[in-house]
Amino acid sequence: MSSERTYGMAYVGLIVSLLAVGVVGWIFRDQVETSVLAEVATATTSTAPSSVAPTTTTSTTTTTSTTTTSTTTTTTAPPTTTIPLAERTLERIDSVSGNIAPKSVVATPTGLFFAQNMMYRHTVTVYDQQGVLLETISDRVDLAEYGVEGGVVARGAPVEAASTSDGSKVYVSNYAMYGPGFGPEPGDSCADTGWDNSYLYRVDGASLEIDQVIEVGAVPKFLAVSPDDRWVLVSNWCSFDLSIVDAELGIEAGRIDIGRHPRGIAISSDSSTAYVTEMGGSDIVVVPLDQLERTRDAFGGETTTWNVAELDVQRLTDVGRGPRSVVLSPDNAHLYVTLNGEGQVVKVDAGTGEILERVRTGDAPRSMAISTDGEALYVVNYLSNTMSKVLTETMEEVDEVRTADKPIGITVDPRNANVWVSNYSGVLQIFEEQLATG
Repeated sequence: MSSERTYGMAYVGLIVSLLAVGVVGWIFRDQVETSVLAEVATATTSTAPSSVAPTTTTSTTTTTSTTTTSTTTTTTAPPTTTIPLAERTLERIDSVSGNIAPKSVVATPTGLFFAQNMMYRHTVTVYDQQGVLLETISDRVDLAEYGVEGGVVARGAPVEAASTSDGSKVYVSNYAMYGPGFGPEPGDSCADTGWDNSYLYRVDGASLEIDQVIEVGAVPKFLAVSPDDRWVLVSNWCSFDLSIVDAELGIEAGRIDIGRHPRGIAISSDSSTAYVTEMGGSDIVVVPLDQLERTRDAFGGETTTWNVAELDVQRLTDVGRGPRSVVLSPDNAHLYVTLNGEGQVVKVDAGTGEILERVRTGDAPRSMAISTDGEALYVVNYLSNTMSKVLTETMEEVDEVRTADKPIGITVDPRNANVWVSNYSGVLQIFEEQLATG
């Protein structure tokens, strides 16, 4: 009996020991897993390229075709940590080429990118976010098919584009029209007068086909759609005025004299005010869109009139030589303006016209775009072949990167904050804000 009792007690002790070891092992494993998860979380928030955009790149596949060379990216949910733009650097992540010579590139809210290839290719090329070519739209139209009385088959010369707030329609300006009955191309000097009017094309955002044409002034360049989608504003380079188009009716409501060579346009977020640069001078013209009214014939006829001539137009004077591109801060308090004649970008009080800050970027700063969070400006320097990043708060240039030859257009992808640059040399480049290294 004593030996059996001894064996039994030994057996019980063994079981207890095994249970103790198991408990200790479980506790240790739990501590190890917690530690590993903490290290992963720390590594993710401290070293992963945390984007200022809604998405981040997780994989890359390179594809090549005769029309475009692009990089396909897969995106995931945004990281939890936001790294300030001042602590990031612009890195080129892709280039798109083909039969293009893009004057401008414009992003839509639906993730499409419209590149306008002017008279150099007579096309608008449309891409997805990865730079894959979706459509090539010819600028050849039969104006009569769009209701133009006496219209002929003509070609345009796409310059700039602007999207409606939902991306359902995109308007494209044409430098000039080429065809029977149209005179010679005016040229940027506009040396003479009496140049032919040109046309806007409206492109359907789903079919990517031209569905409307609208007559505007001579050599229309920049254009903008008001956030409420009521008006399309067009700067007419050689008729020295601004066309105001009633978007619902597809008709030019009237024009406002701007001065020599109108160019950039910015519209306040509430659609109440537009700012138009006079690139041939030094002023910005302020147009009160909230005063615009449309009146129909009181007797039930089809006559429609607008009070464009009665608008109380003002000027912000002497902002600098050759103001070209203009964008508004998200709160509508400040204008940011590229001064092509001075090689500078200035920050202007939108109410008083006072110059608050200025910064020198590269030679001939042309087009400009603002980041999705309003913290940075991206400026293409045409003669320096560079792009500058300028902080809006301090107007400090914190980054400058090389581009292809003759960068002329720029846009920011509203979906992932990547920056697209169009270059006359025949390439679109896509840049991403990445964490600085070294």
